[in-house]
Order: sequence, then structure tokens, then C-alpha cells
Amino acid sequence: MAEAKNVNTIELRGIKKIYKIGGEELAALAGIDLDIHKGEFAALMGPSGSGKSTLMNILGCLDRPTCGSYKLDGEEVAGLSDDALAVTRNKKIGFVFQNFNLLSRITALENVALPLVYAGVGRNERLERAQHFLEAVGLGDRGDHQPNELSGGQRQRVAIARALVNDPHIIMADEPTGNLDTKSTKEIMEIFEHMHEMGRTIILVTHEPEIAACASRQLLVRDGRITRDEGKGVVMDVV
Repeated sequence: MAEAKNVNTIELRGIKKIYKIGGEELAALAGIDLDIHKGEFAALMGPSGSGKSTLMNILGCLDRPTCGSYKLDGEEVAGLSDDALAVTRNKKIGFVFQNFNLLSRITALENVALPLVYAGVGRNERLERAQHFLEAVGLGDRGDHQPNELSGGQRQRVAIARALVNDPHIIMADEPTGNLDTKSTKEIMEIFEHMHEMGRTIILVTHEPEIAACASRQLLVRDGRITRDEGKGVVMDVV
């Protein structure tokens, strides 16, 4: 695993995202160069409007840059079509969101299995794999519950199981503890740390310095640029 960590899974060069508003151009990203190694746990921080969410969307293949190069596992993805981008995203990246993004009218098990529907996996295998990952996050006995029957921490565990079910090697999490109490936050971060120990690449957006300090690398985004790059344990002020 130590050797694998020297391999870049993400390479950004000169990434810019420019929006045209009322005849003027606004640079949400002003030229980002960034390498993220396979198996790295990186936290993105920054004040509101810094560009961190825009950067996360581009890293997650949810959006494309105005210009620049983005190589994901050696493949240039910045200029892919929407369909090709969606295939890459579904195959390589699992997402965890602050608001869980679970469908309210289906069970936890069915929510976890959902990405496998888009991947064309048969029903029996979908449910078997979904059950496996629910058990992996400690919710093996909650598969028949709907999201409104679960606590916030349990719903986030379901969301993590859903992110893992396609076996992506990259997990991207956008404020995953933002709606959780202290106890649930600790439990969810322990799951992320375990995923990191298992060799997955994790990119986490947070505004909480204590959460970012759990990552092996912390990146501070200001005015569309990365202005600090720190290791584990440093508590950075984002104000």
C-alpha cells in the first residue's frame, strides 16, 4: 500500500472555472494545480465563496472546468461528454452529502442498492451487496427501515453504505457531519478513518477545523486558489 500511495489518482493543472454574470466574468477557480495520491485522505476547507464547493464538483465529475487539465487515474476527463462523465463518476467515485440525499419512500436497503440499478446489476446481487455494506457500517438490522425511521447518524451511515456499494476507490464527502450531533460525528469520522486505512482515497469538504484535522492532508481554498497545504493534526483557521 505504501507504494500505491505514491501514485497520483488525481492530477489538476491550471483548472479554472469562470462564470459570466451580467457581462462580467467571475473566476470561482483561478488556476488550481493539485495532485492527490491514491489512498490519501484530504480535507478541503475554506470560507463561504472561496471556491471549495466548485472544486469539489469538478473533482467529483459533477461539473467540468472552463479550462485546464483534469486527469483521473491517468485519463483526461475535463472534456468528456456528459454521458461519459456520468459513467466515470458512477464507476470510480462514491458520494456522501450533508443532507444524506436518501429517497424517503424506499427502505435503507433499497437506498444503498440504488447505484447498482444504474450500473445494470441484477436485483438479487444488488440486495446482497447492499446488505453487506449496511452490515459494514453497523446497520445490518435496519435494512427494512425507511429514512424517517432512522436517526441522523444512522441516515449518514446508510449514505456511506450507498457510496461504497459500487466499490469505488474514491469517496467524496461534502460536509458529511454538518447535520450530526457530537456523538454521531465521532462515529462517522471513525468510519471515514477506517475507509482510509483500507486504502480508499477520501476527499472531504468541511468548515470545521477539528474535522479537517482528522485527515492526513488539509487544503485551504481562498479566492479560487489553494493557499495552504498542511498535514494531519494542524488546526487551520478558515475565517
